[in-house]
Amino acid sequence: EDVIRDGTVLCQLINKLAPGSVPKINTSGGQFKMMENINSFQAAARAYGVPDVDVFQTVDLWEKKDIAQVTNTIFALGRASYKHPEWIGPWLGPKPADENKREFTEEQLKAGQSIIGLQAGQ
Repeated sequence: EDVIRDGTVLCQLINKLAPGSVPKINTSGGQFKMMENINSFQAAARAYGVPDVDVFQTVDLWEKKDIAQVTNTIFALGRASYKHPEWIGPWLGPKPADENKREFTEEQLKAGQSIIGLQAGQ
């Protein structure tokens, strides 16, 4: 918790995945500058493809209110890295599933209605 609290490690992480995402990382300057690092990381993570719902709030890390959400953001960043072919690894977490949309004809749908599935206990 304390290692990532000032945001510098998080900014370095996103810069490894997407160089230049956070052009200026503050290493000194007090609380305001450290919170600015966290905000820069959050903005860069969103730009990289992490959904808003997966990005932690600044107070979650700074005040240690919800470290689990911070961890969730890091894993979401790992999932987002799979969608960037320029990143050759290593990855964090499982690869997100790709959409596998299927189209069925009316005939196929009707044929499927007459089959009793294994879920029915047959």
